[in-house]
Amino acid sequence: MNAAKKIALLYGARPNYMKVFPLWREMKAPGSVLRPLLIHTGQHYDASMSDVFFRNLAMDPPDHALGVGAGSHAAQTGRIMQALEPVLGRERPAALVVVGDVNSTMAGALVAVKMGIPVAHVEAGLRSGDRAMPEEINRVVTDAVADCLLASCRDAVDNLRREGIPEERIHFVGNVMMDSLEAALPRLPESKIVETLGLAPRAYVLVTLHRPSNVDDPGPLRAILGALEALSADRPVVFPVHPRTRKVMESNGVAPARAGFRCLDPLGYLDFLRLETEAGLVVTDSGGIQEETSYLGIPCLTLRENTERPVTITAGTNRLVPPRGGRLLEEARRALAQPPGPRPRIEGWDGRAASRIIPVLQGLVTA
Repeated sequence: MNAAKKIALLYGARPNYMKVFPLWREMKAPGSVLRPLLIHTGQHYDASMSDVFFRNLAMDPPDHALGVGAGSHAAQTGRIMQALEPVLGRERPAALVVVGDVNSTMAGALVAVKMGIPVAHVEAGLRSGDRAMPEEINRVVTDAVADCLLASCRDAVDNLRREGIPEERIHFVGNVMMDSLEAALPRLPESKIVETLGLAPRAYVLVTLHRPSNVDDPGPLRAILGALEALSADRPVVFPVHPRTRKVMESNGVAPARAGFRCLDPLGYLDFLRLETEAGLVVTDSGGIQEETSYLGIPCLTLRENTERPVTITAGTNRLVPPRGGRLLEEARRALAQPPGPRPRIEGWDGRAASRIIPVLQGLVTA
């Protein structure tokens, strides 16, 4: 019997964990011919943004923790590449899987391809068309060098074809984040966050903000939080604050004072998902939350000019709201006044994406 092929799974930031977990779980199953090697770059190094997610997902600790920490995009990307190369040199995996669009994704792909290690990109082909977004650069570069492009939606497949990617490298597999979400839903009763906060289902607004364009400049951040504070006069607003956002708020005296506006520390996966599933509205600038709310049928307003996930608008529950247009309060009240529609059904978002990815990876390492 042939030994299992070692597959390196690279992750580094909070959104990556839910994309890696289903692949790790499939590779750990009895009879698997693939063996996972977990590599954590440490791009998110805060325990509230990292460790709690491993506990919630019941995933093994990483085999290698690179501990790169924060820094500018160039510095962080360079440190990831420098730290990853000797690890891949020692381990010599049959392939490297990168997920999403963070600096770890692009850095890992560049290192592996230069070492002759096949690269598979989970969530390939997403495009916002906005080159001012660092994530867009990471997506384009990663897809250009990867050997295997695993797309979560049909528009991503179309994007890759338009960019001239050979058809044999493109695989529509569905959205692996929904695998993690489906696995977590039965465990939601473990979370008591809604009761602890004294919230009623569908009677509150959940907020996340972390994109530099929304939070790094105190002016736009103050305007967004001002609109949300006004909204909290109608119903509670719950805001788990990203460390990046909290730093700007504290250094610039941006602090909503209304009692109905609740600022929390970052939450673990189960607590956040419990809040998300029972919210009346979610306001965010996160890509993954656009997807989760569409899957759950929760109305979502995304504070961005564009999105790399248009399927959440055409087939889901998401609407774009320009963050500088002063429309947030109006759009939020309109969304809350409308009765929720039926839960969308999006192709490939069915909790079984990982089971479709595994045969593609097997083909990649045995070709």
